[in-house]
Amino acid sequence: MRNTVFIVLCIALVLAIVLDVCLGTVYISPSEVFKAILNPSESTDHYIITQLRLPRALMAVIAGAGLSLAGLLMQTLFRNPLAGPFVLGISSGAGLGVALLVMGGSLLGIASISGIGIVTASMTGSVAVLVLILLMSVRIKDTMGLLIVGLMVGSLSSAVVGILAYFSSSQQLQRYVYWSLGSLGNLQWHEIGIMTALFLISILLLITILKPLNALLLGESYARSLGINIKRTRWIIIAITSILAGSITAYAGPIAFIGLAVPHLARLILPTVNHKQLIPVALALGALLLVLCDIIAQLPFSNYMLPINAVTSVLGAPVVIWLILKKRNLHF
Repeated sequence: MRNTVFIVLCIALVLAIVLDVCLGTVYISPSEVFKAILNPSESTDHYIITQLRLPRALMAVIAGAGLSLAGLLMQTLFRNPLAGPFVLGISSGAGLGVALLVMGGSLLGIASISGIGIVTASMTGSVAVLVLILLMSVRIKDTMGLLIVGLMVGSLSSAVVGILAYFSSSQQLQRYVYWSLGSLGNLQWHEIGIMTALFLISILLLITILKPLNALLLGESYARSLGINIKRTRWIIIAITSILAGSITAYAGPIAFIGLAVPHLARLILPTVNHKQLIPVALALGALLLVLCDIIAQLPFSNYMLPINAVTSVLGAPVVIWLILKKRNLHF
């Protein structure tokens, strides 16, 4: 059954990617899309497809799969159905980095802010929080204690952002709000390459902890009795989550819903706690849902485009509510 589910999701994902590339302000037929990709030219269609729509669709795949994996790992580590990829404060750290640049840049003597500057600031904030969490994990043996520290780091970062916003101009505030709404567009191919490399590194790290993941669901004491190195496993999970959540937030902004809800949807589609079976389904489902959200966000055949974060939240909240009502309780 798991193979059938995974194959169906992959086929749906390919069709969604093609649809995502075809739709937009101007409709481009699938045959023209493949022709433009296989036969490079200087036509307008070729530029729109290869430089605008295809990078956007691929970013949706990477971000959707990455956030779903990060959310699944966090829910496993903390054994908490409400845990998501940003529960350790990674997103808040990224937001603080961008806020310091955008809203506090004038105090630092920064005259102009580029897209690269925003990505760098976001990554710096994410890495800073990652280092802090890793240092804390050395002293904190209890996983729930680490969760509380992550939440407090997020609250502290949000407080600093609020103070900066209070003293910022409307233009600075508008730019920060625009970033916080998220966007999968305006990415170059080398940036897609960076995201792909980071995603593959995360997958390689994940392979080393596939066995301990199932044991963690039964508690750290049980996992330790099986000879599993809890400290090493925890570090790797935190590293994977930080790499994925930090890089995705840096390039696409904070994207809600996907990391929290997709793991539950994956368990609903494939009722199992075996991570070897669950992870591929979660990756494919997360990628598919974010590509579909991107299609909606583009408002095909119009000149408007919605923020991706708004679309995922509007569509995601009812899904989570329905899921809770259907299952009555969320468990692993």
